Amino acid sequence: MYYGSGNYEAFARPEKPEGVDGKSAYLVGSGLAALAAACFLVRDGQMKGEHVHILEKEPLAGGACDGWQYPERGFVMRGGREMDNHFECMWDLFRSIPSIETEGVSVLDEYYWLNKKDPNYSLCRATVNRGEDAQTGGKFGLSDKASMEIMKLFLTPDEKLYNLSIEQVFSKEVLDSNFWMYWRTMFAFENWHSALEMKLYLQRFVHHIGGLPDFTALRFTKYNQYESMILPMVKYLKGHGVQFHYGVQVVNVQFDIKPGRKVATRIDVIDNGHEDAIDLTENDLVFITNGGCVENSTLGDQNTPAPMNAEIKAGGGWDMWRKIAAQDPAFGRPDKFCSDPEKTNWMSATVTTLDERIVPYIKNICKRDPFSGKVVTGGIVTVKDSSWLLSWTFNRQPQFHAQPNGQLVGWIYGLFSDKPGDYVKKTMRECTGKEICMEWLYHLGVPEDQIEDMAEHSANTVPCMMPYITAFFMPREAGDRPDVVPEGSVNFAFLGQFAETKRDTIFTTEYSIRTGMEAVYELLNVDRAVPEVWGSVFDVRCLLDATVKLSDGKKITEMNLPFIEKVVLREALKKIGDTDVMKLLKAYNVV
Repeated sequence: MYYGSGNYEAFARPEKPEGVDGKSAYLVGSGLAALAAACFLVRDGQMKGEHVHILEKEPLAGGACDGWQYPERGFVMRGGREMDNHFECMWDLFRSIPSIETEGVSVLDEYYWLNKKDPNYSLCRATVNRGEDAQTGGKFGLSDKASMEIMKLFLTPDEKLYNLSIEQVFSKEVLDSNFWMYWRTMFAFENWHSALEMKLYLQRFVHHIGGLPDFTALRFTKYNQYESMILPMVKYLKGHGVQFHYGVQVVNVQFDIKPGRKVATRIDVIDNGHEDAIDLTENDLVFITNGGCVENSTLGDQNTPAPMNAEIKAGGGWDMWRKIAAQDPAFGRPDKFCSDPEKTNWMSATVTTLDERIVPYIKNICKRDPFSGKVVTGGIVTVKDSSWLLSWTFNRQPQFHAQPNGQLVGWIYGLFSDKPGDYVKKTMRECTGKEICMEWLYHLGVPEDQIEDMAEHSANTVPCMMPYITAFFMPREAGDRPDVVPEGSVNFAFLGQFAETKRDTIFTTEYSIRTGMEAVYELLNVDRAVPEVWGSVFDVRCLLDATVKLSDGKKITEMNLPFIEKVVLREALKKIGDTDVMKLLKAYNVV
């Protein structure tokens, strides 16, 4: 497996890998990474679909990319997906997945047209004082000292950030800024999360720094991620004969491990309640989704809280990874991520409006008609003065094909599930759906004497507790996550957010799909490049633009830079005055 850039290999089709007709594949889980791997097995690996087996313990595919209507609860989305135009592996895949909405086009075509005609941007990024625009003005609000702290982190080698938290590298100069409010709520970072991952995010998305305050950096699917992304993939795979085995819980994968050589020999399963095993040969490829950010997630309903269930039980994704990791140090250290659920949880809630009463308050903040079918909030709206650090969003409506006319389906989440609310004097995790809705309505500015009645009769709210939703953000070091294809592996690979690949960032659709692509290409020796992570971190134009945007437009001559005196800077600028370097600096407003 090797990386490439440009369109030479991007448009090429690989030759059929040698010996692929004699191979089979077993995929543990059916989340985005596993489905992507299955698609790459079929498309680029040219493996017969009937030789590909997807083992899924739940009755539906999709993993964390869900979106479903429960008859007894209502519409549910545990989370949402923000996409970037430089998710190279993702778009490489979806150009080949037919749309289930529009005949004769791909999911990429459909998505591209949608976001061209209706580009995303927010008209109100944050509120205070019960629904008032926080008037952040698109500013990051960083002092020169804070900017230097960010620059220092950006340039720090990975190994010097092992096991450090963000609050160990950033002072209050950063943590009290608009920048951190934008960042932490958009990406769900907590102060105690990984400084290494923070650095990787800064580098990965440096080309989108200027789009953070108003979300012009983002793109979204038309419907929820399950209907827009997962269903087309499932239909594509089934059309090629791929076998889906629901109700099959993988409890362990066993290996024969010798110096320099590791072979997966057996998959231990519980098949719809019965213990069984799948014996493997070296021609049977195994793709393991280890861990799981939505493992142990629970749902409540309008009148019931979602319980906090952090116990790791036999047969779950974390327990399976522990059993696998016990067999070889190269298989990672799961307890680095799953041992402190108080630091890895947050809550979300799906709210469905049932009449017109709440709609004017949404419209007042997003400044758009939510029934237009176009962008509504344009990303999350963060309630800056919420003790839960509440954020909420309404994407294009309807979010579900089955959504009745006149109803809106939106999403709420709070980073601090253990803090008492500002109106409902309970922690978010103690609240029913109705009570979470009441807290949200309070921050929308609904008169207090109408809040409870609206929450009860004008909305249906389904809470979701996710104890491990940001487990992958815990401080870590090399070796905590297994490589996608560990050294010496003959027939297995790891997939998803807890597998290690170069330069890319977790908690993205791209990371899941990239691990699937790299795993297939490596194990089948597919002779085509995997697209490298977009190189904006090496592009001086992006670096200059981000520097100026982070400084809220300040010129370099207006900054207090500790490493260079202003008189020296002025002399240096004079010397390059008649060069293309000066033209570049002027083009990006550095001078």
